[in-house]
Amino acid sequence: MISAPDEQATGKGSARATAQRKRILCAARKCFVDRGFHAASMATIAQTAEMSPGLIYRYFRSKNEIILAIIDEQLEVARARIGELSDAGELAALIAASFDSTSRGDEERLSAPLFLEMSAEATRDPQIASALRSFDATIRGELARALARSREEGGYGVPNARAMGRALMFMCIFEGLKVREAREPHLDRKLLESALNDVLVNLFRPQ
Repeated sequence: MISAPDEQATGKGSARATAQRKRILCAARKCFVDRGFHAASMATIAQTAEMSPGLIYRYFRSKNEIILAIIDEQLEVARARIGELSDAGELAALIAASFDSTSRGDEERLSAPLFLEMSAEATRDPQIASALRSFDATIRGELARALARSREEGGYGVPNARAMGRALMFMCIFEGLKVREAREPHLDRKLLESALNDVLVNLFRPQ
């Protein structure tokens, strides 16, 4: 079926809006890392994105809206990756390989400096704190469900009574690695993979 002209225009407009939002968020992440949330103004973000401030405000009414959009973006990334969870050994290798990958151009992954900025901002801004609590609850719940599913269903067969606790520990490991990235970006990847494998084998064990 051939789309009507107005449908085609709407589709093009939506694609352009999505691209513009992505461009703004990419610029904002860079500004937040380089300057911190409070020193990075909307004007600075606009300049980094090579847009006019007026155009930025068409997509985001405030800097807080940009931060919340970044959290939403990371939620979608995290949910997709939960669906791709592999066995403990493969997962340990993937995490070790991706350690500090944002310094090598992986823009989809939340950088350690930005993670720390967001965590610090949550202690000062109730709106950001609420968004991160919702993020944590959603991801923890989905991780627990993935761990509790049977092997036949693509899960790990972890008892329901333990799945939420295991999901919590997995998130603590992930968050701890963000701090480690900031402090020790050149950490030996083989050492990290070996240590992760020892821990993840127990987290994913169905008992």
